Amino acid sequence: MNNKTAALLLLCPALLPGCSKHEPVPASQCDRVVAHAKKVLGSKAPSTAEMNKQCKGATDDARGCVLAADKPMKLLKCDF
Repeated sequence: MNNKTAALLLLCPALLPGCSKHEPVPASQCDRVVAHAKKVLGSKAPSTAEMNKQCKGATDDARGCVLAADKPMKLLKCDF
């Protein structure tokens, strides 16, 4: 293994963004979480009532994942 390959292997974990690192969000922030999810999903979003129900039943980590998602496919990775 040359020095360039070793450097890339060390840097790769730092370059992997996504829902794996996000702040937990309490259920009290469900209005914010739902508004963000509706913005990301657009016309494909479920009803606000359904999303609020899902949000209240989700974990703090899942709500944080939703807030960190900026594309619909990233929302699919959240356990929401």
